[in-house]
Amino acid sequence: MFTKMKNIDTAFRYVRGFTMLVITGCVLISCYALYKSHQLVTLMQDKVYILANGKALEAYASERKDNVAVEARDHVKTFHQFFFTLDPDDKVIRTNVTKALYLADDSAKRIYDDLKENGFYSGIISGNISQTIRIDSIAVDVKEYPYRFKCFAQQHIIRTTSILRRNLITEGSLRNVSRSDNNPHGFLIERFNTIENRDLTMKNRK
Repeated sequence: MFTKMKNIDTAFRYVRGFTMLVITGCVLISCYALYKSHQLVTLMQDKVYILANGKALEAYASERKDNVAVEARDHVKTFHQFFFTLDPDDKVIRTNVTKALYLADDSAKRIYDDLKENGFYSGIISGNISQTIRIDSIAVDVKEYPYRFKCFAQQHIIRTTSILRRNLITEGSLRNVSRSDNNPHGFLIERFNTIENRDLTMKNRK
């Protein structure tokens, strides 16, 4: 009888040990599955798919600090393209300048108001003049905030009888603001100033 009880006790300990082992294994497998699931979800959240010409292109999200210089240069480039690209059409001028002024503070608005008051835009329209800009380079110092920038560009002013090429150098600073449809990079140009804007060449049109 005693031997039988001892065998039952030993069997119970084996069963209990095996059960604990199974439970521990299940817990470990569950924790591993949860960890891998979380890792996969995080990885998928960093992926963005862009539909272009009917094709899905994969892009990767990244922290803003990794792309400050790139986004800052594109912000400055976009502002200059809108602000300095002009055609002899009042609606085009207003549309472009409005888009540009979303990207800058009142320092750019003052320049626009002065040009408008001096008849610059009406002269563009009455003279059938078109103005384009080509950005050569943009230097941004991201070591100190607000970020200072300097833009080197060339303007091409197309008149009825000639094409004038001008050198343009501007400077200013960038501070962070909220992103929006009108300001996708989330920067605002402050203390915008033109350092140089001089004639380079003039070519007569045939």
